[in-house]
Amino acid sequence: MPTDKEFDRRTTLSLAATAAVCVTAGTLIVPPPAFAEAKKQESEDTSANEDMMREHGVLRRILILYREVAPTLHAQATRIDANAIHNVAELFQQFGEQYHEEKLEEQYVFPAMRKAGGDSTALLDVLVEQHRRGREITDYILDATRNGVLATASTHDLARAMVSFARMYEAHAAYEDTIVFPWLKKTMPKAQYDDLSEKFEEIEREQFGTDGFDMAVKKVAEAERALGIPDLAMLTAPSPGRHG
Repeated sequence: MPTDKEFDRRTTLSLAATAAVCVTAGTLIVPPPAFAEAKKQESEDTSANEDMMREHGVLRRILILYREVAPTLHAQATRIDANAIHNVAELFQQFGEQYHEEKLEEQYVFPAMRKAGGDSTALLDVLVEQHRRGREITDYILDATRNGVLATASTHDLARAMVSFARMYEAHAAYEDTIVFPWLKKTMPKAQYDDLSEKFEEIEREQFGTDGFDMAVKKVAEAERALGIPDLAMLTAPSPGRHG
């Protein structure tokens, strides 16, 4: 049964669409404001796959920060803004682990895939184990940067943990983007998939009280500036044979 919210939304779309095609004296009636708003909302809706893949984009930007600051942690840790690392690790925990992994993948995507059976079970076991390891590493990063202070004795271990986490999660997200999410859209009935997409948007609003993706993009951009990577151009590769 559709929720009251879904009923209201579908009713608004239906009524607005009807009004849009009515004619009076050969002139098309201007769509009412409700129609314009409904069409705007419809265009802003994203599918479950698009939601999860763009969330991976945010998480990948955090992994890039982990990789980029690691050499400085090894060589001159005092130059690193520990608060910025702590904040971005906290973002990964809240947006990546507590929301994306626990609320979406582990509650909806993985169970559907496991129920279908087949060769996917072994992959799911690895993905779940990597979720657990990632949370362990995130807790470690948060502890190592708490109160904005880096313990000199642990900076090398912190750098290694960040790089190993980035290596694992880059592959993890790539497997999900190319195997798990395409499987979900291909095998799930369209009506069920559309309901899942709406459910994901509802969870996002409940978790963050707003558009969680926009919030996360803003926060990761702040961390990039604080850690010395204010724009993408800084990561442009040199020509072959040139260094620095």
